[in-house]
Formats: sequence, structure tokens, C-alpha cells
Amino acid sequence: MTNAILQPDFDKMPDALLPVVVQDAHTGVVLMLGYMNAEALAITQESGYVTFFSRSKQRLWKKGETSGHTLRVHELRLDCDQDAILIKAEPNGPVCHTGDDTCWGERNHKSSRFLAQLEAIIHARQAAGDADGSYTARLLASGLNKVAQKVGEEAVETVIEALGNNRERLLEETADLLYHLLVLLAAKNVRLEEVEAILQARHSK
Repeated sequence: MTNAILQPDFDKMPDALLPVVVQDAHTGVVLMLGYMNAEALAITQESGYVTFFSRSKQRLWKKGETSGHTLRVHELRLDCDQDAILIKAEPNGPVCHTGDDTCWGERNHKSSRFLAQLEAIIHARQAAGDADGSYTARLLASGLNKVAQKVGEEAVETVIEALGNNRERLLEETADLLYHLLVLLAAKNVRLEEVEAILQARHSK
């Protein structure tokens, strides 16, 4: 949790309860809606796990206190009127009491945004440089030619596996290719979202 302590205006609400929208920090999927009073917000910010105020039970309740399906906080934001809260969190299991991923019955595809997560990790290791000691840092330090060479090698290996019958090997080589391509983009200071924008523009045509 990296943001500053929130100070919403609870007095604006007759019952001193603010609506809280919870969004998956990685996929962007909206998971649920709850309510917080000042104490619930303070506990959430202190513990790093979402605690609500239950209107039906009239008490505080930590999400997942019985199911174990907690919500670990990544970020909290106030809306422009200071009377609604957005929490970006990491769910530990289904969020809805029905067993669904969300309270709207939608599936929460955690893998759909992992490339963006991986890109962020690569950039962090690039910034750390040699001190990081990771393969990513060493590869980037070896220079652009070496990074580009690795992309070419992985592309060839992916094509070879695509022409064969070993599905697992194809998946592994594709993962290697995507990883090394992201490293190459980082070396060239190109963001994945820039590539996505081109694909979206082409699709819209």
C-alpha cells in the first residue's frame, strides 16, 4: 500500500458510512461494493486488508474473516467529492459469498493483465541495474545487440515448436519469446501500452 492516509468527509453522509468500490489491482475488474465508517477505514489502512462496516449486522467485518477470501490493499483513492472510496486490492479467492469471482457474477481473469505486471517488474530491475543481480538486469546490461539476439533466438525456437506436436514446449517457448520481447521494448524505452494502442487503432478500422 503506497498511498497517503485518506481523510474523507464522513460527515457528509447521514449515517457516516461511505460507499467503497473494490477493484482488482491487477485485472481492473470491479469486484464488489461495500461500506466503511471511519473506524473501518482506519483499520483497513493500518492492517493492509479491507475491513468494512456491515449495515445488516451493524458491526465491523474484515472481508474473508470466515471464508479466508481476504482483500489485500494495493491502493486507496478518494473521489472528487471526498465521499466515496476506490480500493484496488488483490483478492485471495472468490469475492462473492456465492463463490463467484465478483458480486456481479463476472469472471476475474487474473492472467489478462500479467504482461503489464511483468513489464513493470522488468522496468524495476532495469532501474536497479547491476545491483539487482537478476537475469533481466544482466541481460539489459549486456547491451541492445544481445537483447535483440535473444528475441531472434526465441522467435526461431517458437516457430520450430509450432511446427511440431509438443504443446507444452510451444507454450514454454512462447512465454520465453514474450518475456524477451518485453525486455527488448524496455531497452528501447517503448511501453507495452504503445503497442496495444496501435493494435486497437488497427482493430477500430
